[in-house]
Formats: sequence, structure tokens, C-alpha cells
Amino acid sequence: MNIDALSALEKISGKKLTLGSLIWSIRTCEEINQVNFARKLGVSTQYLCDLEHDRKSVSPKQAKKFAKKLKYPEKQFITLALQDALNRDGIHMEINLKVA
Repeated sequence: MNIDALSALEKISGKKLTLGSLIWSIRTCEEINQVNFARKLGVSTQYLCDLEHDRKSVSPKQAKKFAKKLKYPEKQFITLALQDALNRDGIHMEINLKVA
């Protein structure tokens, strides 16, 4: 997923993209219900619901696993997981990862 696609998702939603909103967007675009999508990710339906509504967070390690399972770029998922953690803690910085 490139920067233009992320910007488009933010414009559609009217808010800054989170990992939860990205996962919701992917699930919705693929037209998969929460039960089957949760199964695909290896999590409970309740956890997926909480994640999509930004009530739960994901570690960078878990974000990487989700990206692999969904066949999306790991960097983007990890970046959003880290950014969500900073935002949640009120730290006003922006994450920009470089692959080593």
C-alpha cells in the first residue's frame, strides 16, 4: 500500500489512519465478515471488533504477523502500530520507518 492509497483512505474516513481502521478497510473491501476475517488473522471476533474501533492495540510483532497473513507490506502495519502507541500515550511525534 503506497502513500497515495493511505492518503485516500484518510480522506474518505475524515481522520488519521490507524491500524484498526486500515484492517477494517481491508476487511470491508474484501467483503469478509468479522467472524471469517478474525479466523484468518487468528484472533477472536471480539478482539477484531475492538481493534477495528481502536479500543485495542497491536504490538509491532503482531502487526507484522497480520501483514504477512493478509499479504500486505509489513512496514506499513508496523508503522501504524507504533504510531497508534505514540498517539495513545499523547506523544506528538510521527513514525517514519526505514528498512535496515
